[in-house]
Amino acid sequence: MGFLRRLLLCRLLLWALPGLTLWALVGLTLWGLFVQPLWALPGLVAERPNILVIIADDMGFADLGSFGGEIPTPNLDRLAYNGVRFSDFQVAPACSPTRAALFTGVDPHLAGFGSLYEEPSPNQKGRPGYEGYLNSRVVSVATRLQDSGYRTYLSGKWHLGHEPGQGPGSQGFQRSFSLLSGGASHFADMRPAYSPDPDGKAAYLDEDHWIKKLPEGFEYSSQYYADRLLQYLRGEGESDAESEAPFFAVLAFTAPHWPLQAPDTVIEKYASHYLQGYDHLYAQRLARARMLGVLPEGAPEAARPPKAVAWDSLSAEDKRRQARAMAVYAAMIDQLDVHSGRVINYLEQSGQLDNTLIFFMSDNGPEGHDLDETWPAEQFPEIRKNIDQRHDFSVENMGKPGSYTLYGAGWARAGSPGLRMYKGFPSEGGTRVCAFVHFPAQIEGGRIVRETIAVKDIAPTLLDYAGIKAKRGHYLGRTVQPMQGRSRRAEFEGRESHAPGLPLGTEFLGKYALRQAHWKLLRMPPPYGTGEPELYDLALDPGETQNLAAREPAALQRMVEFWESYVSDNGVILPDWVSGY
Repeated sequence: MGFLRRLLLCRLLLWALPGLTLWALVGLTLWGLFVQPLWALPGLVAERPNILVIIADDMGFADLGSFGGEIPTPNLDRLAYNGVRFSDFQVAPACSPTRAALFTGVDPHLAGFGSLYEEPSPNQKGRPGYEGYLNSRVVSVATRLQDSGYRTYLSGKWHLGHEPGQGPGSQGFQRSFSLLSGGASHFADMRPAYSPDPDGKAAYLDEDHWIKKLPEGFEYSSQYYADRLLQYLRGEGESDAESEAPFFAVLAFTAPHWPLQAPDTVIEKYASHYLQGYDHLYAQRLARARMLGVLPEGAPEAARPPKAVAWDSLSAEDKRRQARAMAVYAAMIDQLDVHSGRVINYLEQSGQLDNTLIFFMSDNGPEGHDLDETWPAEQFPEIRKNIDQRHDFSVENMGKPGSYTLYGAGWARAGSPGLRMYKGFPSEGGTRVCAFVHFPAQIEGGRIVRETIAVKDIAPTLLDYAGIKAKRGHYLGRTVQPMQGRSRRAEFEGRESHAPGLPLGTEFLGKYALRQAHWKLLRMPPPYGTGEPELYDLALDPGETQNLAAREPAALQRMVEFWESYVSDNGVILPDWVSGY
């Protein structure tokens, strides 16, 4: 808060409290000028909103009913239909780079996640922006909100630091329960999704303490993450004064990230739902997403991914395995909605829902890789050996503790119908995700925003709603990266934005893209692309089917220049080695 506003507050205090002693008045004056911000005094200004961010992990664009899906998701759909859906919300092609941008408002190449923590190339190791944790040059939105009086909580996946002092507590979350790695068993066995240690356990922090055993009551990941967040929201373990402050809460599910697992009773609900296969589901979801308006009518359909063979070409046994994998996946989306609903119901019953800004998103597109692509034995021999030896891959065990299932390219294509490829790729299927905002107090619902919104825009937008202005390039006396995202409050509220559409770049494991207005520059290696820069007009072709590089040389050159500026501005180091991912 500015000095003049604090001075005004002090004048009000001096006028309103004439009976106080001189020393009390001096103390109040100093407190008002330098310590206590104006927003902490009830009644002097409008109430600041609570903020809840819900993150799904590897969820398809059309998994929710409100985006074209057939899985019952009534709790999230109610918010989406009564809120504002985004038809072009852009993230990074993988989880930790997206989360870095979400929490800082800064490109992941500057925030510490120019590559995955697990897969930096030799020429990237030790370089600024490739630390594998949120570095000291960025400030998290949680830190900014905590410093301005918010209670700050996180429950679920972190993946933004793996060593002591790199957990949520180091980035402004006062209370947290977190999984530090990218994935793990969804049950209480703590089996890691990937580890070179044959006896390794998934790394969790309970507050700031490493734990060797998951707490009593941990039956399934989505259930327990919601349980713990509800404890925080109810103020359990806090003073009455603390629990009166607004909250910033993050519910970071690990569903539906592999290994695909869910409670048996929920899986059985979907056991016969997907026997017709992924090509049938693709057509069904594409038609519904177009009818709902979250995908454009009449646009060319994206090509089938190289690994997504036609359903009718599969053997009977392969169809049985594939249908079971999708049943488990659907059960995970089902439970993600059920446990989101418990948090939503608490906010409603406690009278806080209308004044809580709820933002929902997936961290990237659906996961379409198979096990050989994700952890190739020749590049990760110990990790792959442990995965193979510690899990039961039978159809009968799919979804249970000790299983290890990915659902593959065919279902991923149906997860984001009409969009090219999936997680790990900077094409639209990897970066355009399901997202919506619900905030009845200030945002009129029932709309779809079609402008491009970037994940790095969310931090400055949340700060805008909280009434916090981030000083550019400085924080508490230290130099930091200025937030590159911009507040999109105007678009959220249905007002015209006069901010220019800036180029939006992304790079992941050597594959890259850059968007400017309706143009998109894309470079992916064969068999997924040409290996050369490609050019697409997304206004007409969101499925990236017509490469215009040869027909539009001037536009191509302009986009290449934008890309070169992006590389320079963000310290991008293209890797000299990549895995098969």
